[in-house]
Amino acid sequence: MSAGRRVLVCDDELQILRALRVILRDAGFEVIGVAGAQEALDAAAVKHPDAAILDLVLPDGDGVEVCRSIREWSEMPIIVLSAIGEEEQKIRALEAGADDYVTKPFSPAELTARLTRALERTGARPAGDEPLLSADGLELDLAAHRVLVDGAEVHLTPIEFELLRTLMQGRGRLLTHRALLTEVWGSGYEYDTQTLRVHVANLRRKIEPQPGAPRYIVTDPGVGYRFAV
Repeated sequence: MSAGRRVLVCDDELQILRALRVILRDAGFEVIGVAGAQEALDAAAVKHPDAAILDLVLPDGDGVEVCRSIREWSEMPIIVLSAIGEEEQKIRALEAGADDYVTKPFSPAELTARLTRALERTGARPAGDEPLLSADGLELDLAAHRVLVDGAEVHLTPIEFELLRTLMQGRGRLLTHRALLTEVWGSGYEYDTQTLRVHVANLRRKIEPQPGAPRYIVTDPGVGYRFAV
């Protein structure tokens, strides 16, 4: 059940985050590790994990609110990590849509067993196994690396293709500038919003019927973009 599964892990304690990486990788999972609430939301939106493990207390937010935000668009299993005595927060997390909880300090065997059971209950498929993305006349073929608009092929640069893929896979969700820059360009580019704006404008000219009034890629001013169709 763990083969090919991608798990988002969010904990601001570096020692625990490292331990979780080792435990889950040894169990066959691919791990996306982050330390804050906003990082967790960005990673959930662009990395498409199959499950999430969230600490309840984070430096820039509340694990309960992260859980609630993810639940607005995803049914992925969510397991929360709670310290002894955090009963009220644990209940809030479950009410916000968490599937299960594990109390710190936790047993590696218990954690992986609970994660595996949660994945089995949801029947989640490995992330990223949708080879053809389509919406209202726009088609993106991941295997053939080809884009069609109303049946006509459109030639995109590799960056434009990855940008469109990321937006389409996150359909309906607001993807922040930082999330898009990190996913498409990589670390070190997360604040280069001008580069992102230029590429979005070029992409719109190629795929939008009316680039000045975009139908597919909608701007959320000052925050990011969403694939709205």
